Amino acid sequence: MLIIDRFEGDFAVVETDNGLINISLSDMPKDSKEGDTLRLIIDEEDTAVRKKRIDRKMERLFKG
Repeated sequence: MLIIDRFEGDFAVVETDNGLINISLSDMPKDSKEGDTLRLIIDEEDTAVRKKRIDRKMERLFKG
């Protein structure tokens, strides 16, 4: 579970099961507030795009 503990400067301090982490405000939902619970999701579309790009780079690297 991820819970927003507080905001400090350009970061949100987020409580996890293993302690606190800092997340850049630019990576947080715009309407986040202290006490909100966050949920992580897997972006399958972005993952596929990134994998294709990496595969092309690896192919070029090992071809030459």
